[in-house]
Amino acid sequence: PLQAVTFAGLTFTTGGLILFTCTNPLTATLGLMNVVLYTLIYTPMKRTNIANTWVGAIVGAIPPIMGWTAATGSLDIGAILMGGVLYAWQFPHFCALSWNLQSDYSRAGYRMMSVIDPDLCRRVSLRYSLALSGLTLLFPVGNVTTWTFAVDSLPLNLCLIYLAFNFYRKGDSSSSRKLFRYTLVHLPLLLVFMIISKTHFGDDDVSKDGGANDGKMVEVRVE
Repeated sequence: PLQAVTFAGLTFTTGGLILFTCTNPLTATLGLMNVVLYTLIYTPMKRTNIANTWVGAIVGAIPPIMGWTAATGSLDIGAILMGGVLYAWQFPHFCALSWNLQSDYSRAGYRMMSVIDPDLCRRVSLRYSLALSGLTLLFPVGNVTTWTFAVDSLPLNLCLIYLAFNFYRKGDSSSSRKLFRYTLVHLPLLLVFMIISKTHFGDDDVSKDGGANDGKMVEVRVE
């Protein structure tokens, strides 16, 4: 335990300093908050309350937000939507994964939805699949992507909803495995489409600054 605590303390401190010096204070704060959330809240909750899944989804949603704030220095609409997508995606992903691990979680004493309330597990999986699909429409609305993203992501999201509905209806190992495997494909493709269709934040400011000397002669004196 002493070695583990020492290692955890060193990595916590070092990681925080790296984020603070190499990115910005906002990203460092998010990172340190996430460590605290994971170790002091999420991990103990696994043995006490099924709400641990919702807390764990927050933990999983913060790193992509950190990536956004590291690049932009601000917690803007893009960061919030990115975090929202990762938050929602984790429910069909984890609910499907945990379905075939019910006996393992039960023996370990973990209070997971798949063990305590299987019906809720299936409902939550479908519910957040629908929510994720709705969130993708907000990206072009918020000018984070073009409307091409909404069109490209529609087939991906419809397939996710279909598999989540199948899992909700059947609740067997086959439907849960199909949903889980698809979530592994769905998220990377969704992010690729997002990159392809992204708008360019700050281009107006850059063009203003960059075009300040357009049409003017600039004198360069060499002595």
